[in-house]
Amino acid sequence: LAMFDGADWRVYDTRNSELPHDAVMSLATDHGNIWIGTGEGGLAKFDDTSWTIHDTTNSGLPDNAVTALAIDGNNVLVGTAESGLAEFDGTRWAVYDTTNSGLPRNSVWSLAGDDGYVWMGLGERGGLAKFDGTNWTRYNTSDCGLPGNHVIALAMDGSKRWIGTSNGLAKFDGSNWTVYNTSNSDLPHELVHAFAVDGIDVWIGKWNGLAKFDGSDWTVYDTENSSLPDNIVRSLAVDDDGIWIGTYRGGVASFDGTNWEVHNTSNSEMPHDEVLALAIDGSSIWIGTWGLVEFDGTNWTAYDQSNSPLPYNRIYTLAVDDNDIIWIGTYGGGLAELDGTHWTVYDTTNSGLPGDVIRSLAIDGNTKWIGTGGGLAEFDGSDWTVHNTSNSGLPDDLVFAVAVDGSENIWSGTWMGG
Repeated sequence: LAMFDGADWRVYDTRNSELPHDAVMSLATDHGNIWIGTGEGGLAKFDDTSWTIHDTTNSGLPDNAVTALAIDGNNVLVGTAESGLAEFDGTRWAVYDTTNSGLPRNSVWSLAGDDGYVWMGLGERGGLAKFDGTNWTRYNTSDCGLPGNHVIALAMDGSKRWIGTSNGLAKFDGSNWTVYNTSNSDLPHELVHAFAVDGIDVWIGKWNGLAKFDGSDWTVYDTENSSLPDNIVRSLAVDDDGIWIGTYRGGVASFDGTNWEVHNTSNSEMPHDEVLALAIDGSSIWIGTWGLVEFDGTNWTAYDQSNSPLPYNRIYTLAVDDNDIIWIGTYGGGLAELDGTHWTVYDTTNSGLPGDVIRSLAIDGNTKWIGTGGGLAEFDGSDWTVHNTSNSGLPDDLVFAVAVDGSENIWSGTWMGG
């Protein structure tokens, strides 16, 4: 188990803590506590100081393999691999299984709470179950619109329930079912492992086009049905007028929902048609290609090693901070900062940057997070801090993706460490 608060990493395992097993299968939080479901060690509660372990030897937990967790008021709901559902109110345990309740299968893979109801996604092709504290309702492919009886993921979105199965994605509003699969939507695979609902359009750049999902409808854009110039979409950016799409071989396109505009080497001052990075700065779009390009809707300005201090021509990632300064991650020349007039270059020879190949960037206030081949670098404008496998909980030094969430936590995607 690892926790990162934006400054420090803390790793908990069986060697340095009371975590009962190193395979962590599920997590939930309530009132300052974190509940940890493990693969073979039962359920742990950690309040940042003390650990409490519940397992089959010291509590009413029926199974030490905890596959799902959810919080329902003051109760902790525990889904197990083979022994049904357990409910714990802090003192008493209640266990529901196929022998004493309407639970159709003892393998509970996912849990979600919904206004007094508990929804359970069941393994062993058990479908979906709902429990209101007294009554059980079962849903499966034979009696409703559920597309698959092996339910892997659940999410609640107001009055809508989203159910991820081995045979597609379903939306259920309490009365009507809507199923999304590869034959009726742009869902790329029918096996849905996990998803999240944020209530806004989701744009997906893929190797075979561009997809938009608004929570109800999928729209797919490719070179055959639209003016998308290339089906390999490498980068996306959203501004007030629509979406910008950077492609592998077709330059950059803009789409306002109706009209497309395509800019490439044949009709603009774009120096190359491979676009790896995009960023929005007020009324300008910044384009990372073989060189850096700024386009304000009328005028093009191109920067490369021959006409500017840009340290390397291949631009891999871009970000804009709150002061409208553009940060440029290059694929071999380190990191560059451009404030509109002046350039500053940071590399392994003049700064604390741990690698000159910059694969990802994220801005968190005055702090820049830089993903490199030598770990994750943190730069506040003066001081550098490097997080890597030798000094932190970072699982791999090759950081391909960095993002900052609403709680100012830093999420890092690595090559082989997750």
